[in-house]
Amino acid sequence: MTIVVMTASCPECAAAVKLAQDVEKGEIVQCAECGAELEVFETSPVELRLAPEEEEDWGE
Repeated sequence: MTIVVMTASCPECAAAVKLAQDVEKGEIVQCAECGAELEVFETSPVELRLAPEEEEDWGE
């Protein structure tokens, strides 16, 4: 069985980021070149954006 891979450009460094064919909107992936965490914003066509920073939870 062959896994079909899609690619999209990293918004941070413009490198090609390989994605599984069944990638879902909202999924977090990492750029192999710069290490940036990216969120799959759209799936058709695939669009990546920098993942939002997680804020500290100070027990509130």
